[in-house]
Amino acid sequence: MRVFKFGGASVKDAEGIKNVYDVLQKVGYEDVLLVVSAMGKTTNALEMVIKNYFENSAELNSSVQEVKKYHNQILLDLFEDDKHEVFTAVQTQFADLEFFLSHNKSPNYNFVYDQVVSYGELISTTILSHFMNFMKIQTQWIDVRNFIKTDSNYRDAEVDWDLTQKNISKNVKRKILNITQGFLGSDENNFTTTLGREGSDYTAAIFAYCLNAESVTIWKDVPGVMNADPRYFEHASLLNQISYREAIELAFYGATVIHPKTLQPLQKKEIPLYVKSFINPLLKGTSVSKGVALEPYLPCFIVKRNQLLISLSSIDFSFIMEENISEIFALFHQFKLKVNLIQNSAISFSVCVEDKFDNFTEMNAILSKKFKVDFSQNVTLYTIRHFNDEAALTVEQGKKVILKQVSTETMQIVTSEN
Repeated sequence: MRVFKFGGASVKDAEGIKNVYDVLQKVGYEDVLLVVSAMGKTTNALEMVIKNYFENSAELNSSVQEVKKYHNQILLDLFEDDKHEVFTAVQTQFADLEFFLSHNKSPNYNFVYDQVVSYGELISTTILSHFMNFMKIQTQWIDVRNFIKTDSNYRDAEVDWDLTQKNISKNVKRKILNITQGFLGSDENNFTTTLGREGSDYTAAIFAYCLNAESVTIWKDVPGVMNADPRYFEHASLLNQISYREAIELAFYGATVIHPKTLQPLQKKEIPLYVKSFINPLLKGTSVSKGVALEPYLPCFIVKRNQLLISLSSIDFSFIMEENISEIFALFHQFKLKVNLIQNSAISFSVCVEDKFDNFTEMNAILSKKFKVDFSQNVTLYTIRHFNDEAALTVEQGKKVILKQVSTETMQIVTSEN
């Protein structure tokens, strides 16, 4: 089987849904499993629903209605008859969402987040599946929560690989177009979990691994993997091929084109990954496979904005030793701060972190009891793989460099705007 992943940009409106159909007509859809994200900015809209649920109940209903209105317009644009069964199917899913919002008793934000935000994927795949059937492509709609089983670490769940493997091996039909949701799973109590933001790529890799798939293709609105984000760099170039190792390095440092967890399961079974354009589906795009050289060989730029640079030093000027560092990292783990850069000297220790869950203030209260803590918010971390002097100058020009770290292949630079 081949596994295709279509992200939110590819299904953001009726034309996007029709384009997915056109892509499948050009590249084939037999023995294919589609992993699909929420439509457009639906995840952001559902995050606003969650925010209103906890903070502004007066606006809760209107924020749900906005999400309904958006999807209903797509339905009206796709289907000639508003009596088509898809309208009832989508209405039922919204009714389930509203039932949860009115009956939930859990105060756990992360639990509520996963139950609510999951409707983006459930609704998008329902619409896509009905449209494919409408266009005479027979589909099997799969509720991914019955296949990918996880622990109960809401918003960043770990996959139970043994149980997931059994579910997928037994229950995915071949010789038909399968359509399922990215990003989602469920725990042992069958509550919805999510695999981390942008986790749909990971979902595709999980299915590919369990199905011994021929390949995975991630369809995007760019020609493939670029050596830099075109939003930040004028002369970004397409990388024709990269190795798993290189792709893992790029993902580790924050390249958003491939989710960090996606590559490990593919590498284990040497399943090739392709990143292609849903606008020009017959172009080659980028291939990721075992042991191939980076082609063309260029510096690769990765940008992570809204970072937090924390500098710790000992209050009494004593050395920061292994036990101190161990204690610090235990706190990072406890408060879920992702560390993207480390630099230490005898009496100081600096880290550039991502505070996705807004836990730094609470952690800082603990750190400040033992260390002098300085921090800079909203800094930008640039990582340059295969750097050269020209690449470094491109990043540093017009910015205040706060910290720089260089290894054989990689340069990292923390900056704030002047």
